[in-house]
Amino acid sequence: MSRSLPWSCVALIMGAILAHTVLAAGDPVAGKIKFATCAGCHAIPGYTNAYPTYHVPRLGGQHPDYVAAALQDYQAGGRQHPTMHANAFPLGEQDRHDIAAYVASFKPAAQPQPIRGDAAAGKAKSTTCIACHGPDGNSPLPLYPRLAGQYEDYLRKALTDYQTGARQNLIMKGIAAPLSAQDIADLSAWFASQPSGLVTVQPE
Repeated sequence: MSRSLPWSCVALIMGAILAHTVLAAGDPVAGKIKFATCAGCHAIPGYTNAYPTYHVPRLGGQHPDYVAAALQDYQAGGRQHPTMHANAFPLGEQDRHDIAAYVASFKPAAQPQPIRGDAAAGKAKSTTCIACHGPDGNSPLPLYPRLAGQYEDYLRKALTDYQTGARQNLIMKGIAAPLSAQDIADLSAWFASQPSGLVTVQPE
């Protein structure tokens, strides 16, 4: 878990980013209106998913390219979640980018939360994550999510889903596959504890 990604792998990742086609520009004003169907879960601080129970993720300050891509994954079945699939299914490309632009318009800021896991152990295990997510989870790369300040239990669920295939991503599946439950708990604690992170979207 302490090993770093080979530079050849990092080069492939960076090449994919540089070769990525520029995505459609989102309109945050239009996105605010379209976000109304999302607000029932994502605009309530501390709101939890049921069965299994974990916090609904904070989206405020997230990279817009990543949010748009995540919505497309829910739409296409690359991520398994019945409610998210139902909400994402009718969205067109412009809708996805408008919603993404709106949530990205919120400024990342620390929102303290109790941390259950061992953040120090997670920091020591996070070297493989740095290439995409940054040393503290505030990724500068637009296609990779910011993790800093995200809910700890949501991060645990996401990593577990990459292991099981409930989320389909070849890079993340390979990274998550060898992780133990303790590794996942420690990594989630580390990134959740980091400042300048994500915030709950709070429409005016």
